[in-house]
Amino acid sequence: MRLRGLQHVSSPYREGAEASMRRFYGDVLGLREQPIPSTLGGMGLMWFSAGEGLELHFFPSPPDVESGRHFCLDIEDLDETRSRLQAAGLQPYDAAPIPNRPRFFCRDPAGNLVEFTSIEGDYRE
Repeated sequence: MRLRGLQHVSSPYREGAEASMRRFYGDVLGLREQPIPSTLGGMGLMWFSAGEGLELHFFPSPPDVESGRHFCLDIEDLDETRSRLQAAGLQPYDAAPIPNRPRFFCRDPAGNLVEFTSIEGDYRE
């Protein structure tokens, strides 16, 4: 196998929470929602572009709000993002520091854990 890269991450959301998920990923984080392939219509899926060639997919299913499983978004401005999350009524929190990777975590409206970081260099330095 010759890996070309990570293409998408799929996470659950509670049925009926589509609007809050769209508000979080579209309005608060500024991600662009992608159309769903017609072959997958009627499944309640939501797809968002999360950078070049990377997508976040969401499907209706009970989320595990206690889980530490997460995905991480590399962003330019951590302070601005934290402020946007707080203004939206969410509670971002810090975790153990990683050299050259300042970061924090926040749960989305479904309870999925999201890490936000800004890669500034090699963490091994």
